[in-house]
Parts: sequence; C-alpha cells; structure tokens
Amino acid sequence: AVEEFMNNQQWTDDVFEEEERIKVEIVITISEERSPTQFKGELAIQSTRPIFGTTDETPLLNHLDKDFLFEYEQFQPLEYTENLFQNNLTTVLSFYAFIVLGMDYDSFSPLGGEQYFQTAQEIINNIPPNASAVYKGWRSVDSDRNRYWIAENMLSNRLRDYRQAIYDYHRQGLDIAYKDFPTGRAIMANAIKALGVAEKNYPRSMAIQMFSNAKSAEIISVFKGGVTTEKNDVIAVMQRI
Repeated sequence: AVEEFMNNQQWTDDVFEEEERIKVEIVITISEERSPTQFKGELAIQSTRPIFGTTDETPLLNHLDKDFLFEYEQFQPLEYTENLFQNNLTTVLSFYAFIVLGMDYDSFSPLGGEQYFQTAQEIINNIPPNASAVYKGWRSVDSDRNRYWIAENMLSNRLRDYRQAIYDYHRQGLDIAYKDFPTGRAIMANAIKALGVAEKNYPRSMAIQMFSNAKSAEIISVFKGGVTTEKNDVIAVMQRI
C-alpha cells in the first residue's frame, strides 16, 4: 500500500519519464502493536540522485524518523488530499515525498526545491492541534530533531548558504568530477567550507546534520586522495558538524 501510494500519486506538475523518477527506499520498523490497527515504530528513508556522466548515484537523504505512530487497516486505501489531514500515515509519507523532491531539486538548481519545502511546511500547518498532540514529530516542542525542524531548516534564511552549497557540491562539483576530478573535488571542498559557515549561522541545525548522515562515507571516498590542505579543510568542517 505504501509503495503504491508513493509511486502512483502525482507529487509535482513537472513531467518525468519513468526512468527519471527519484529512487527512494522506505523501511518501516514496527516496535509496538497498540491495537489491531494502531502501530508505533520508526521510518527510515533514503533517496539518491544520479551523478552526471557516470552510472553511479549519490545519496541525498538518509534519515531515521523515530516518532512514527499510525493507524492502518488491511486493504485501506491511502490517499493524499492537499490541505487536509486524513491520517498520520499518509501525512508522514506525503511530508517526506515533498522533502525528497525539495532536496533533489536543490541539487540541480540553486534553491530549486523551495516550492516543495513550502508544501511540506503547509502539511505541518494543516495538522489539527489535537492530532499533532497525539502524533509526535510535528511540533517544535516535541523535539529539536523532528519533522517540524526539517521543514523549518529548509526554509530558514540562516541556512540559505547551506542550500546553495548543496547545489554547488552536486551540480558544480560532483557532476563535473567525471571529466575533471581535481576541479570537481576542489568545488566540493569549497561547498563543504560553505556548510561550515552555515553551521556557524545556525548551530546544531538538523539540515546540516542530515547532510553529514547522508554524505560522510562519500566525502571520505572523494577526499582520501586529495591534496593535504583540501583534506584538512574538509576534516575541520566535518568534525565540527
């Protein structure tokens, strides 16, 4: 049901070919069955994007949502209706669909994901107070590491440098590395230094932590053969964030 919901819903007005769709993996781990139709658990979500000129992919999102309470009855249809909270299962899935889109678009054009992050914010705004009190993860007071803060961070003026760095890292750096690896790597290093500036503007921001979660292994792979000054700059930023 989740697979059909994510794949059959039209999340954007832009037209994509089948092979152009964003690759996303979702794993729902049930930790508690509170009733025959109510479940508590965690939702892990990963998304990737192709690297230009190669058959490789790069991770954009690797996130574990630990506040996932939902109801589901077998054969229940899952539907998304704009500006309407129907249930927490479809609301959480819809929220992450727009976060994935926003992050993907940001990696291809400067601040390109703005409208999708705004839609994710609208999903939060449309949740009734009585529902957000029951279903954790939607309110700022619940945690400093939840869905509320993901949307807040992506739209925060204090993290514009972070979002510009996402574009520079991927489109200006990683996408040209196949034909000029030293130049691409240098651009990626500068993007990571810009992330360090963004982190100073917004300490402990969730968005930058999510970047680290998704990108640490890739960054090690890219820079392990880099020049010493480049590596030292990257290490200093990554250790801080």
